[in-house]
Amino acid sequence: MQVTETLSEGLKREFQVVLPASELEERLSSELATLKDRVQIKGFRPGKVPVAHLRRLYGRSVMAEVVQNAAGEAERKIVGDHNLKLANQPRFEFPEDKEEMEKALDAKTDLSFKVAVEILPQFELADMSGITVRKPVAEVTDKEIDETLQRMAGQNRSFESEEGRVAQSGDRVVVDFVGTMDGEAFEGGTAQDITVDLGSNTFIPGFEDQLAGVKAGDEKTVEVTFPENYGAEHLAGKPASFAVTVKDVQKPGETKIDDELAKQFGMESLDALKTAISEAVKRDFDTQSRRKVKKSLLDALDEKYDFDLPPSLVEQEFGAVWSQVMADLQNNSKTFESEGTTEDEAKAEYRKIAERRVRLGLVLAQIGEKAEVQVTDDEVTQGLVERVRQFPGQEKQVWEFYQKNPQALAEIRAPIFQEKVVDHILGQVKVEEETVSREALFAEDEAEADAAESEEKAKPKAKASAKGASKAKAEDAVEAKGEEAPAAKKSRAKPKKSDEKKADE
Repeated sequence: MQVTETLSEGLKREFQVVLPASELEERLSSELATLKDRVQIKGFRPGKVPVAHLRRLYGRSVMAEVVQNAAGEAERKIVGDHNLKLANQPRFEFPEDKEEMEKALDAKTDLSFKVAVEILPQFELADMSGITVRKPVAEVTDKEIDETLQRMAGQNRSFESEEGRVAQSGDRVVVDFVGTMDGEAFEGGTAQDITVDLGSNTFIPGFEDQLAGVKAGDEKTVEVTFPENYGAEHLAGKPASFAVTVKDVQKPGETKIDDELAKQFGMESLDALKTAISEAVKRDFDTQSRRKVKKSLLDALDEKYDFDLPPSLVEQEFGAVWSQVMADLQNNSKTFESEGTTEDEAKAEYRKIAERRVRLGLVLAQIGEKAEVQVTDDEVTQGLVERVRQFPGQEKQVWEFYQKNPQALAEIRAPIFQEKVVDHILGQVKVEEETVSREALFAEDEAEADAAESEEKAKPKAKASAKGASKAKAEDAVEAKGEEAPAAKKSRAKPKKSDEKKADE
C-alpha cells in the first residue's frame, strides 16, 4: 500500500492511496484460503473446495471486504504516520470510472483512491490564573416558601356547591358543552361534567371569561378562536362556538396551610413540607447559579482563544442549531420578520453561536485531556438513567437503544466530561460570589437571552419567568417525593391550551 499526501491546506489534508494489483491479488487469495476452511458447499468435503471455485462464487464479495479493510488500514496509516487527530470521519473517493473499478475488483489493475480528512487544530492552552468569574447566589427566604405554600394550597383546596351562586373568578363551574364550527360539531368538541376553574387560564383564551356571571341551569353560547399554535392542527386559528350547559357553580373552600395539606403531598407534617420546598428551591437556585458562573467562565475562555475551526464540525453544529431555530419558529407561528430580523441575519448570528460552541468544545476537550479528567462507567450509567426517565413508558426501548449505539452513548458521556472539566477550571480561576435576589439570579439581559451556552440548543428570543420557573420546579420536586396531589390526578378535557408552550412564555 502506497500512501502519498497530496494536499495540506489549513485543517484539510488529502492523500492518494494506491493498492497494486499484485497486492490486491495477494489479499484476495489469502481471504479465499481462509474462507475455504469455513464454507460448506454441496458436492465438496469441508476444506476441499478449490480456491478457483470459491473465487467464481464469492470473489467479488470477498474483494469488497478486502477494499473495505484496506480503506480502514489506510486511515490508520495516515493517522499514525502523520500523527493526526481527526475532526471527523474521513471521506473516501473511489474511481468513478466503472470499468476501471471493475478491473480493480478483479485484481487486474491497481486500485487508486483518495482519502480526505479534516484535522483538529493545534493551539496552546492559555494561562487562566488571571481569570475572575462572577457567581451570583441567592438565599431561600421565608417569603419564597410561603408563596409556594400558598400556591400549593390554592391548587388543592376543596370546592363546595352553593345554590343560586353567580360564578366569579376563583369559582369552579361544572359544565357540558358541544362545540361547532360553521354549524357542524367537530371531533373533540363535546364533553360532559367538565370542571372549569375561572381565572386559571386552563382553557382556550376567552372561554373562562365568558362563564363569569352564570348560574346552575344556565345555557350560554361561548364564542372563541383557537390559538394559532393549538395542538390540533385542524382547529388552530379557527373560530368556534360552544353551546354550554351550566350544571353547578362551586365556591372555593378555605385555603388551609397545615399538616393535612402536607399529607396531600406525601409529607408527614407541615414542617416536613416546608423543608422539602426549601430544599427544592435551593436546588433550583444552585442550578441557576451554576449555569451563570459557567456562562461567565465560557465567556472568559472564548475571549482567550482564536484559531481555525474544522469546517465540518461547524457545519454539523450549525445544522443542529438551525433545525431547532426553524422548529421553534414553526411551533410558535413566528417568522424572522416578526422577530425583527431576516433569515440571512439570523443565519449569520447562529453560525457565530455554532463556531463558539465548537471552539469552546475543543478548548474544554484539550484542557480535560491535559488534566486527565476521566468519566467513569458508573457516571455514564447514572446519566443514562436520567435520560431514560425522560421517556416514561419507553424506558426499556430507550435503554436498549443507547446500549446498542456507542455513538449515542457518547452523547451521554460528553456533557458529563464537560461539567467535570468546568469544575476543574473553576478550581483554578478566581470565583467571586455575589449574593443577589431571586429575581436577579434568574434575570437575563438581552445578550444572555440571545446567546446560546455550549450545552444548550439555541432558541430565538427565548426567555423564562424567574418566579414561575423556580416555584413550579419546587412544587414538582415536592410532588415527586410523595403521592400525587388529589387535584393533580384530575384530567382536563378539551377545549384547552396546547401542551406545546410558546418559547417566550
